[in-house]
Amino acid sequence: MQVLYIHPDNPQPRLIEQVVNALEQDKLVIYPTDTSYAFGCKIGSKDALKKLRLIRELDDSHQFTLLCRDLSEIATYAIVDNQQFKLLKANTPASITYILPATKDVPKKLAHPKKKTIGIRVPSNPIAVQILEKMETPILTSSLILPDNDIVLDDPFEIEEILSNQVDLLVNAGIKTTKQTTVIDMTEKTPIIIRQGDAEVEGLF
Repeated sequence: MQVLYIHPDNPQPRLIEQVVNALEQDKLVIYPTDTSYAFGCKIGSKDALKKLRLIRELDDSHQFTLLCRDLSEIATYAIVDNQQFKLLKANTPASITYILPATKDVPKKLAHPKKKTIGIRVPSNPIAVQILEKMETPILTSSLILPDNDIVLDDPFEIEEILSNQVDLLVNAGIKTTKQTTVIDMTEKTPIIIRQGDAEVEGLF
């Protein structure tokens, strides 16, 4: 595992470039988001996605999330009507994952096999933002939760110790306060809060 020590508030551009290069080369990385550290790989990856599924023991019904740099990118991968777009515009970036119908640009293996949905999120974390700006495509992201555990790992040194032989690159930005994203299902007429996490969404609908 390659480890990059990146400043959490002022990321070093040359190190961000190394993360982007790793993602472009179909590597599985661990990087910080608004809420916690997470697994990340490029959309359409093969090897990295295979590693991710093995590490987390994910089945085909797992709902993946795409981290997007802005709303224009969301519209490429999710079907959003005018009312939903206004809601998203007023509440991004935020630690909210929106479950939306996937477009044909989402690889079949990423969309939910039955519901044909995809999770979408726009982050504000400086490291994640700069990676996305350089990538120019979303990052397939997944919580850093290991099998038989419901707690997200938050200490990068512990993460390195546990996953050093299974992940290609780790961004060490210090210990993060672990939170969960709020998850909202927007596939029905009335949005449904699936999980109340860090972001308060009462009064949004």
